[in-house]
Amino acid sequence: MAELHANISPRSAPLEACGTVSDEAEQLQTLARRMSVVHLRQRLGIESEGGQHVFGYGRNFFHPENWFSMHSLLRKGLRLLLLEERGRRNTLAVRLMHNRVQLAGLPESFAGFRILHLSDLHHDVSAAFVQRLVERVSTLEYDLCVITGDFRFRTHGSYAAALAGMAQLMPQLSGPVYGVLGNHDCIRMVPGLEAMGIKMLLNESVVVRRGEDELHLAGVDDPHYYRVDNLERACGDIAPGALAVLLSHSPEIYKQVAHTGVSLMLCGHTHGGQIRLPGGIPLMTNAQCPRRFCGGPWRHCRLQGYTSLGTGSSIIAARFNCPPEMTIHHLQAAPS
Repeated sequence: MAELHANISPRSAPLEACGTVSDEAEQLQTLARRMSVVHLRQRLGIESEGGQHVFGYGRNFFHPENWFSMHSLLRKGLRLLLLEERGRRNTLAVRLMHNRVQLAGLPESFAGFRILHLSDLHHDVSAAFVQRLVERVSTLEYDLCVITGDFRFRTHGSYAAALAGMAQLMPQLSGPVYGVLGNHDCIRMVPGLEAMGIKMLLNESVVVRRGEDELHLAGVDDPHYYRVDNLERACGDIAPGALAVLLSHSPEIYKQVAHTGVSLMLCGHTHGGQIRLPGGIPLMTNAQCPRRFCGGPWRHCRLQGYTSLGTGSSIIAARFNCPPEMTIHHLQAAPS
């Protein structure tokens, strides 16, 4: 098993009273020492505005995940077409994908290193989905697990069910587990997730070691709606030429990431469209980037990336022509 060493520097700074109970206030103070205070205030401030907006904010002008009346219409439409049950069954058919990544300068000790990639779990969509996911991951073999955001189904409100779903899943995940927040998640979820053993990367990085060799794993906070990603903080301690993997909820920052020296970017958010026309054409990807970055492996300049089609489902619990997935990335040395 890989030895892990955190590369996170605490930063001391005061946090104004947020009207929380004492335990939560203490947790927020702990986050304030670890994050920048501006980052934490941005997160708390936007989260406190009474839910997320349908129009404006973020990189997209339109945010369908926040238009709840549309969600109801979609469900009723599927029911009328007698497709609701079929769509629900499709959400439970989680497939295992294998992605082989050839990286220049990969140390010999990391050849064959396996990263299990889960994304967009939206745990509180149904108990049946959580149970199916628990069954699927329990038999997998890998060296490290990453979760690229969206633990919660709705974009605001209670997150207790999402944490409960993760509590069921965590005993089945072997080895170190790292995650980043998505646009459905709130900063107050972090203490609960980390108490389960998930190391959340809030514009931070860690070092994974095998013997004398190192692999840097960095993660940014949500770049889609909250826009609190900070690549300078996340990658600032990574030496030029070092091997680095970046976790981001959304692929929308691919251009910026391509010029940081990061070798591999793992992300999600788009669900690959979740509902596709025959032939695999997505109706919507909800991301401000070309469609080729919205599902599966891709390249930009020297950066390699992979956008998960999503392990769970958003807006409605239905999928068509776009199966949910979990992915194992196999790291391999590029031919010299």
